[in-house]
Amino acid sequence: MHDIVKEAVNFINLDAANIIYLFIVGFVGGLVSGFIGSGGAFVLTPGMMSMGVPGLVAVASNMCHKFPKALVGSIKRAKYGQVDVKLGIIMGISAEAGVLYGAHIQEGIKKAFGDAGSNLYVSVAFVVVLAIVGTFVLIDAWKTYKSGNINAEEKATKLAKWVQSINIPGTMVYFKSINARVSVLFTIPLGFATGMLAATIAVGGFVGVPSMIYVLGAPSLMASATELVIAFVMGLGGSLKFAWSGLVDIRLAMIILAGSLFGIQLGAIGTTYVKPFMIKVVMGLIMVIVLFSRGLMVPVYMSQLGLIAPISEGTVKLLKNTSFAIMIGALAIGAFIVLKAMWQGRREEKLSVKEAVGHGRI
Repeated sequence: MHDIVKEAVNFINLDAANIIYLFIVGFVGGLVSGFIGSGGAFVLTPGMMSMGVPGLVAVASNMCHKFPKALVGSIKRAKYGQVDVKLGIIMGISAEAGVLYGAHIQEGIKKAFGDAGSNLYVSVAFVVVLAIVGTFVLIDAWKTYKSGNINAEEKATKLAKWVQSINIPGTMVYFKSINARVSVLFTIPLGFATGMLAATIAVGGFVGVPSMIYVLGAPSLMASATELVIAFVMGLGGSLKFAWSGLVDIRLAMIILAGSLFGIQLGAIGTTYVKPFMIKVVMGLIMVIVLFSRGLMVPVYMSQLGLIAPISEGTVKLLKNTSFAIMIGALAIGAFIVLKAMWQGRREEKLSVKEAVGHGRI
């Protein structure tokens, strides 16, 4: 009980400005989440940390808000036929194991090194994962754009074709998104890695979405939608695990959830109007911007732990303010791209309907 009270002291004070900021962060996180299916947590966790929330509390509170939001988003996108429920549940179960293991590691770091150690662990994980995945996704989107095949159907990668060709008796399951039978021995490690990352930085979509696209061969639209099912399954168990340790700030979770539920509806609708490569562009671009926001804070946490020479208060303040400003920029750019893509897609659809009516096709 004493430990839980001790953790509660870390919860920040909420004034009107913080509440408004959290709501906006939640809205943009939801918008991005509904659009790319990554849970939007790569916006939300750094967003909370930028206002002084300890890394582990940000991760735990984020996960708590995620599972009801993911449920809303997956139901919405299921109506458009974009969700592979079977794949989502099977990967979600192994992701749950990853979450529980990752949460155990998080709590161990927090106990041994305090908030600074936890913040450093979360931030370094963000920087490494964002750099790798963000760069890969942007290069892939650029190749698609340069090839001029932005309207063409996505083709399975060589790796995905190989995975689909492997037949392991007793483990094969048919998935509609892939339109092929795949061994669960491939989905289990992918799901576990998704959950492990979710417990580390509160977003498993960085592993979940690309792995479904590039390893299993699912179309990006269905992969992003199916990730919401995985997020619901693992978020439910992860929230209970973190809450049991007194690490969930339910106030933060409810405020960002309120904003997210508005944003995720718009984001989900937006996917029906945009080209698949645009989802990759948005995902990669926001990842790279947030990478710089978190990267600036790494020296601050290292200094607090005595790993590098002490940093002056003025420099710490400058790094924090710059990190926060970049975070705001990432939110604004993400929201702008998604809303613009929606508006353009909707306008093109209306024009095509008018043309069809004019030519007597409707």
